[in-house]
Amino acid sequence: MGPHPAVAAIRLAVRRVLHDVLTDQTENAARFAHSAPGPAPASEPPLVLVACSGGADSMALASALAFEARKLSVRAGGITVDHGLQDGSGMRAAEVAARLTAMQLDPVEAIAVRVGREGGPEAAARDARYAALDDAAERHGAAAVLLGHTRDDQAETVLLGLARGSGIRSLSGMAAVSGTAGRYRRPFLHIDRQTARKACMVQSLPVWDDPHNADPAYTRSRLRHEGLPALEKALGKGVVEALARTAQLSRDDADALDSWAADAEATVRDESGRLECAKLYVLPPAVRRRVLRRAVIEAGAPAGSLFARHVEEVDRLITGWRGQGAINLPGRVEARRQGGRLVIRQG
Repeated sequence: MGPHPAVAAIRLAVRRVLHDVLTDQTENAARFAHSAPGPAPASEPPLVLVACSGGADSMALASALAFEARKLSVRAGGITVDHGLQDGSGMRAAEVAARLTAMQLDPVEAIAVRVGREGGPEAAARDARYAALDDAAERHGAAAVLLGHTRDDQAETVLLGLARGSGIRSLSGMAAVSGTAGRYRRPFLHIDRQTARKACMVQSLPVWDDPHNADPAYTRSRLRHEGLPALEKALGKGVVEALARTAQLSRDDADALDSWAADAEATVRDESGRLECAKLYVLPPAVRRRVLRRAVIEAGAPAGSLFARHVEEVDRLITGWRGQGAINLPGRVEARRQGGRLVIRQG
């Protein structure tokens, strides 16, 4: 008799990602062998880490990684991050690390971080967490870090992007592969939260429910417990699945537009590399604004602080020119129109 359907689903999702990691390693080794003379160095099995908070999603992910890694030529380890935001958080992190070790994951680390205040509590905690995961991946030479975001998380991310009104890229949600060299992998983006919880229950895996996830002080918590249920009541079941599908369709469109903008950028610059307003004007708005956004970021504006309204102000120098002065942008970047050219630089 095979495993419970929920367990089979999470294992299959992880198996597919591990096969992708192994394929990437094989291709990288082949490129190295082609470019470097002499015998290729012995290839060590890749290390894949799981980021585990102790919640149902990440515990299900850790258990699936432990099971599948033993069947493949993959080493598996685990990282849990202690944000220090709740009483007893250090003890809970130690408990999660012990559970990961009991799954025969190695290496296992519990990492304490200091959460700042920039961008609000949720963003600051996320920044601290990813910095810790990046550092751990570098120290251990990990080929990938698995994250337990589910289809429900993806739906919430799409709605948050819609509320910000920041364009199709925000509606793209979370990518299945992201980070430096595709470090972060999200196997569960097509699996709902209940499946992950069920997988933990049938395997008798202890889980910890973070009280912050039910705290209405946090935007995502309100969306999870009030917003999405209200949408499902008004529109019927299937809202989460539809939003996750929207994320994938939006990502495909955004990727295509980004590629178009990258190609178009070379055609709208003069011999000295300055952007020509007349050539920018004839581009489709979605493409032109991508070119402008790229140019502003290259000039030194932090991508995370550059919003749609900033790009729209720069765009008006092209489409609504009335002799207006320079526009101040994040990162002390300034954009102005001079002699039919768009000059973007740090002031």
